[in-house]
Amino acid sequence: MPHTILVTGASSGFGLLTARALAEAGHIVYASMRETKGRNAAQVADIAQWSKDHSVDLRTVELDVQSDASVAAAIEYILDDAVDLDVIVHNAGHMMFGPAEAFTPEQMIQQYDVNVLGTQRVNRAALPYLRRRGNALMVWVGSSSTRGGTPPFLAPYFAAKAAMDALAVSYSTELARWGIETTIMVPGAFTKGTNHFAHSGKPANADIVAEYENGPYAGVTDAALKGLASLEPADADPAEVAREIVKVVNLPFGKRPFRVHVDPSQDGAEVVNAVADRMRREMYVAIGLQDLLAPHQKA
Repeated sequence: MPHTILVTGASSGFGLLTARALAEAGHIVYASMRETKGRNAAQVADIAQWSKDHSVDLRTVELDVQSDASVAAAIEYILDDAVDLDVIVHNAGHMMFGPAEAFTPEQMIQQYDVNVLGTQRVNRAALPYLRRRGNALMVWVGSSSTRGGTPPFLAPYFAAKAAMDALAVSYSTELARWGIETTIMVPGAFTKGTNHFAHSGKPANADIVAEYENGPYAGVTDAALKGLASLEPADADPAEVAREIVKVVNLPFGKRPFRVHVDPSQDGAEVVNAVADRMRREMYVAIGLQDLLAPHQKA
């Protein structure tokens, strides 16, 4: 049976790749994005044409993860339009690059707002329905940076992604008895094909950036970017993240993995996450709540 799926942040990158791959797999997919009648109007038209050309069911919906009203309206629209929703792919995110000191607190707040609070807005709008429905799935698109190698000048992004991962881990057990399954996708640092680095935000305090770049950290920016690119195999394909999400969605309820790593560079996150996830399981067994480690299927 096809699933009805919402993919946030689907105007480009992993989101668009995932929305297309899920639609090609036979699902009803809502690719959400901001400004569908503004700067993304051309993308909406392209998606509609692509959907028609490929004879799939890929639709678009206006959704700004930084707006409670926009998120609520989007969920209401999907439930009216499709009369169902059983999979959410939390993909919307933004990257910032530069010395941590040079970002204002307001910039840090914005980074958390998109990458962390955006997922919370979507959950609060969708969960009342999903909890009643049961047999649902949440896919969180995280990052290997939460526990893998952490090159310099990406602190706001790393901190926000780590917070998102922690939120996903906590939600997984709090939703298990409602019949909602959790999978955390962990992409590595794909430097090509996602626009993450090309569209990354810059620090507000250029004078502080200059002190770093003209002082003891001269050349570190180029070294970090070139180093990351050199670790990435030539055949690294960001579409592999989308393909792995399709595999997870297509698995039977209760059989989906808690965490999936897609990291061509192998930065160590898989090793560290294995230990952290084992300790999580042991803690739930120790406190007598091991049933929360697996979703409860509704009849």
